[in-house]
Amino acid sequence: MDLFANLAIGFEVALSPMTLILAVVGCFLGTIIGALPGLGPSNGVAILIPITFTMGLDATAALVLLTSVYYGAMYGGRISSILLNIPGDEPAMMTTLDGYPMAKNGRAGDALVISGVASFVGAFLATVALALVAPYLARIAYKFGPAEYFALYALAFATLGGMASNNQAKSALASFIGLGIALIGIDNNSGFTRFTGGNLHLADGIDFLVAIVGLFAVSEVFFFIESHGKGSAVGVVLGKVTVPWREIWSTRWTMLRSSAVGFVAGVLPGAGASLGSFMTYMMEKSIAGKQGGFGTGVAKGVAAPEAGNNAAAGGALVPMLTLGVPGSGTTAVLLAVLMTLNITPGPTLFADRPDVVWGLIAALLIANFVLLAMNVPMVKVFVRILQVPPAILLPGVTMISFVGIYSLSGSYFDLLLMVGFGVMGYIFRKMDIPTVPVILGILLGYQMENNLRHAMTLSGGEWTYLLSSPISIGLWIAAALGFIAPMFLRRFLRKPQMVTD
Repeated sequence: MDLFANLAIGFEVALSPMTLILAVVGCFLGTIIGALPGLGPSNGVAILIPITFTMGLDATAALVLLTSVYYGAMYGGRISSILLNIPGDEPAMMTTLDGYPMAKNGRAGDALVISGVASFVGAFLATVALALVAPYLARIAYKFGPAEYFALYALAFATLGGMASNNQAKSALASFIGLGIALIGIDNNSGFTRFTGGNLHLADGIDFLVAIVGLFAVSEVFFFIESHGKGSAVGVVLGKVTVPWREIWSTRWTMLRSSAVGFVAGVLPGAGASLGSFMTYMMEKSIAGKQGGFGTGVAKGVAAPEAGNNAAAGGALVPMLTLGVPGSGTTAVLLAVLMTLNITPGPTLFADRPDVVWGLIAALLIANFVLLAMNVPMVKVFVRILQVPPAILLPGVTMISFVGIYSLSGSYFDLLLMVGFGVMGYIFRKMDIPTVPVILGILLGYQMENNLRHAMTLSGGEWTYLLSSPISIGLWIAAALGFIAPMFLRRFLRKPQMVTD
């Protein structure tokens, strides 16, 4: 009964005309921000904070606007991933693996509709779970210390072998390159610079957004120039844009499983939507097996990461609201907004300010339906991007990439780095070396190193501390199996083919 009473309070706040307008505006702006390569939800929310305070909004209204932008950006990240093979943000990387091949096959509309529905399912279920089990799931996060987090990241890298290449050695090489790039910059422990070559511009490390835009956007431009557009989705003959009801129904269990896994990944502070989308994609790929066709443009390959990363976005609000610990980069920005508004997140927030918490939850439930209603009918508008002449579209994409990166740091050196990563991506794709593990290495390497150091500090340098809990032991076992199993499975799966030949 308390739940319904609290939701009644929330909907009383959320259904006010001003709150509804803010939710719609936030969803629209967030979708645009998410679709622009390099911006992402964190930067989108940060950009709108000054506007929020200038408008003089109260705490609930400000949170509704910014979290609607957050959810909208998670939706919007799939648009450029599917249409142009350029992730709008890091969680949308996994969507490129099957979304872009669908677009090249003339099914860009189907991919956008499926991803929109999957995003809705993941975000909606995560918001419901936030209302139902937030206090209980927050306790799970308490059990994850540095040893458990290090094992979790090790599991992520151990299973990279089967993600985007049939050659595990190449995937391992790509992930090690990513981890090596993550080490560039100032060592937090000693204060000395590492692998900078004396270049001051590298002292702060390499921003993963620079790497993402370079490896995906710039390298895609290089490939387009080389092939004269023959291997690109730009200019393909698009099929009739309809709602693929049969494929949506066939992915129902994929969406549900991915929503559950993504939500749990979001609840774990520091894991975030990137790890959630990666875990859900790999889970569904392993369930489908070789015959699943992942990586060739299948509906489940689009639905899994989209449901996972949007569910993780909702899950990341759990530790922020109940513990005062940000679950992702975007919730760290939202946490700063709460503190600025003199609201202290934590276990007492639900009792002290129910109007803020439940008004936010109710507004998010409404925002999900707004995003679904906004994104699916606009699919016809989105797919027209592919019909823009390449002579206009590609210079525009390049300009957006350069302006977006320069606006983040104001450094010309980052533009040179972006072009360098573009050349690297071009070479890697020529050599069939997957680029996604490089990005994940850059993205997770810093956190992985920090957790290892923290674990060693707590244990006095005793490595067995990494195996000190049932959770960490289970994760290490899963990592070992995830790395070794594909080698035997590929050999086992090839035998029947040899017999039939």
